[in-house]
Amino acid sequence: MLHKSLTGFRWRSMLAPWQEVDWLLLFLTVGLTILGGVMIRSAELHLGLTDWWWHWLMGAIGLVVAMFIARSRYENLLQWHWIIYAITNLSLIGVMIIGTTAKGAQRWITVGSFNIQPSEFAKLGVIITLAALLHARPANTIPAVLRALAITGVPWALVFLQPDLGTSLVFGAIVLGMLYWGNANPGWLVLLASPVMSAILFNVFMPGWFVWTALMGIIAWRTLPWPMSGAIGAIAVNLIGGELGKIFWGLLKDYQKDRLILFLDPDKDPLGGGYHLIQSRIAIGAGELWGRGLHKGTQTQLNFIPEQHTDFIFSAIGEELGLVGGFCLLLVFWLVCLRLVIIAQNAKDNFGSLLAIGVLSMIVFQVVVNLGMTMGLAPVTGIPLPWVSYGRSAMLKNFLAIGIVESVANYRHRLKF
Repeated sequence: MLHKSLTGFRWRSMLAPWQEVDWLLLFLTVGLTILGGVMIRSAELHLGLTDWWWHWLMGAIGLVVAMFIARSRYENLLQWHWIIYAITNLSLIGVMIIGTTAKGAQRWITVGSFNIQPSEFAKLGVIITLAALLHARPANTIPAVLRALAITGVPWALVFLQPDLGTSLVFGAIVLGMLYWGNANPGWLVLLASPVMSAILFNVFMPGWFVWTALMGIIAWRTLPWPMSGAIGAIAVNLIGGELGKIFWGLLKDYQKDRLILFLDPDKDPLGGGYHLIQSRIAIGAGELWGRGLHKGTQTQLNFIPEQHTDFIFSAIGEELGLVGGFCLLLVFWLVCLRLVIIAQNAKDNFGSLLAIGVLSMIVFQVVVNLGMTMGLAPVTGIPLPWVSYGRSAMLKNFLAIGIVESVANYRHRLKF
C-alpha cells in the first residue's frame, strides 16, 4: 500500500505543471496527426516515399514543444508581442529576398535540407499581436478597429505579394474573428467584408449588387457613430466595389485566377486547372458509405490526384474511409473547436481568451476551405487541413498554437506568480 501511495504521489508530482491542461484537446490533435500519417502512407506507399514518417516526426516534435509551452505562462507573451510582430514581418521580407521559389510562388526559406515557410508562423504572430492589442484596447471603437486592421495589413500585404492567396485569406478570417470577440460591432465587420461581396455581385448578378449596396448603407447608418457620412461612404465604397474587384483581379497570377473560376465549372479545363477538382470529387464519391479500405482506393493508389498528401488529403480519406470516415473526421474537428471555445470562455483574462479565439478562427477557416475545395464547393487556395495534411512548417505551427491555448487553460485559475 505504501509503495502504491508513493507511486501515485510521484505521478501527481510529475504531472503537476500540467494539472489544468485540457487533455481532451491535446489527445484530439494527436489523433488527427496519427490519422494524417496513416493516410499519407496509404497515398504514397506505392511510390516509395516516406513523408508519412516525417509527418509523425514533426508531430512528435510539435507535441513536445506544445507541452513545454503549456507549462509556461502565456502572459509573458504580452511583453514580447512587438518583438514577435517585428520578427514576423522581417521573416516575410526575408522570403522575398532569399526565399526559394516553387510552383509560381516564393514562400520558403531553405535551411540545409529543410524548407521553412514563414507565412505559416506569421499566422501565429498575428494572433499574438492582435490579442495583446485588443487586450489593452477593446475593439468597441472605430479607432481600435482601424488600429487592428493596420497592424494586420503589413504581414497580410507581404504574404499576398509572395503570392500566397490562401494564407492572406486566413489572416482575414483571424482578424474578423478576433475583432468580433474583442467587442467590435458585428455591423462594422459586415461593412469591412462588403466590398468583396460587391465585387462578386457586380460581375455575377447586377440587381443583387444594387440591393447589397443599399443594405450596406442602412447598416452603416445604424451602426457607425456618424450615420449620414458613414452611410454615404459605405454606399460609395460598394458602388465602386466592382471596379476595385477588376483591379484586384489584375493583380492575381494566372494560376490563381484559374483556381477561383474553375471550381464553378471544372469541366471547362478537365486536363488543366479543373483536373484536381474533378479527380478529387471522383475519389470522394467512389468511397461511398464505408470506403474502399486503406491502400485500396483506385484514385489514391493510381496517383490520379496531385498533391494528395498535402492539400487534397481529404480526397484519400473520402475514398478509403468513406462517408463514415469523413463524418468522424468532422466530428473530431468539431470537438477541437468546442474545446477552444470553452477555453476562451473560461480564460482568466481577455488576452488568454483572445488567443484561443484567434487559434479557433484560424482552424475553422482552414478546415472549411480545405474540405470545401476538395469537394468542389470552394476555390482551390492551397490551404492545408490542420494536423492531417503533410507540411512540416504547418504542423509545427499548429502545435505551437495548441501549446499557447493549453497554457491559457493551464493557468486559468492560478493567479499568483
